[in-house]
Amino acid sequence: MKRRALVVLVIVAGLVAASCGRSDKKATGGTSGSTTTAAATAADKCTSTPLQATEVGVSPTEITVEVMADIGSPLAPGLFQGNVDALNAYATYVNAHGGIGCRKLVVKTWDSQLKADESKNGIIDACKNAVAMVGGNSLFNPDVSLYNSCPDKAGAATGLPDLAALANDINEQCNWAVTFLIQGVSEHCPITPGQPRPLSGVVGPSKYYLNKVPGLHGLYLVPGDLPTTRQSATYLIKAAEDAGIKWDAKLLVGGRDEQSAYTPRIQALKANGSNFVYNGSNDQAMIKIRKEAKAQGVDSVKIWACSLACYTRNMLTQGGADVEGTYVWMQFLPFEEADTNAEAKAYVDSVGANKVDSFGANAWQAAVLFKQVIDQIVQTDGPNAITRAKMLEVLKGTKDFSANGWLGPKDLHGFSTCQVIMQVQAGKFVRVFPQERGKMDCNPANIVTVNLDPVAEAAKLK
Repeated sequence: MKRRALVVLVIVAGLVAASCGRSDKKATGGTSGSTTTAAATAADKCTSTPLQATEVGVSPTEITVEVMADIGSPLAPGLFQGNVDALNAYATYVNAHGGIGCRKLVVKTWDSQLKADESKNGIIDACKNAVAMVGGNSLFNPDVSLYNSCPDKAGAATGLPDLAALANDINEQCNWAVTFLIQGVSEHCPITPGQPRPLSGVVGPSKYYLNKVPGLHGLYLVPGDLPTTRQSATYLIKAAEDAGIKWDAKLLVGGRDEQSAYTPRIQALKANGSNFVYNGSNDQAMIKIRKEAKAQGVDSVKIWACSLACYTRNMLTQGGADVEGTYVWMQFLPFEEADTNAEAKAYVDSVGANKVDSFGANAWQAAVLFKQVIDQIVQTDGPNAITRAKMLEVLKGTKDFSANGWLGPKDLHGFSTCQVIMQVQAGKFVRVFPQERGKMDCNPANIVTVNLDPVAEAAKLK
């Protein structure tokens, strides 16, 4: 499996489940009643209506979307390949089950390469060729004006629907006119740059770790390759600190750092007698720091923890025994429990158990959102009513999206409060909290608000 996340924005607050809360019933998967009805009605209308070309990317026979993701950057080769794999697999899957909007789903791809210019070029390409962008993950995407000014088939500046898996850049996060997110939105948009402001931070995992080991103190590994990734770490650092974790050091790490680069970082850990390490970067960072810790004989760390960026096959195959005991938390029911949710099972079966990817899961969930929107349009107005304007109208009215029970219900401009925590045990990811399969912890206290200026705080990181 290729390297995955340069960062993972633990921005992801909440998590998955067919149901939320510690006392909920077990998640069983499948589609909700309303979603099932919309899909069935849409299928009925496909047999009785002559189809037309209704929008850019919508012909009588095909409906085209574009997935844009950071893949080809030398900083992190293959970073979000999982997003592209998921969209291509979803197209194969959904076309085998009747397509979308009475048409065959076609997927175009664009490699944004961790570059603002390539993100801009991808938006231009999608504007000309696709009805929407779906399942994207481009960390450096500052020019959102092109999303908003994109002309529709009639030439009106309707905008380009952006159903992103993740948006790290605050400009895309807060572009609520057309952007709708699977992962959480940390910003309380609109924002006033240059001064402290409220941001949402995840503390559920921190509380779990502190419950196991009171008095945690240690290192936070900050993804340091991009300004946006540094900034996104600042409010997560503060949220964990407010929960009771003391930071001995906050260290910038790079996607291309070799294991030798972790030697001084482990020395800092030893100097402070740290008992906690949180990795806000990718799986490679966790693998290398754990190998270096072992090489230097470190035994003080009681909790090694990471976000869903470490929920990868690489973590297990490359990390081996050195990553044993590492905790990861995520926003969806784990792949190991695909039998508890039909949508999760469709993803695992379609992509393949050896290629499943934490970011790919978010991309598949974005594709589910796209289909849900199109099904609703067809149910209400017929298959020749599919336009960008109609999509945006439906998206703005979509509440409590759960990807057919795979996610904890969430607003598309906010957070789910749900979470699940896994641990590497005997070379496998094993659920540790909550303990029952198919369930999520959806305590509202898992999300808190902190106040700071991310740019100013990021400038202090070394």
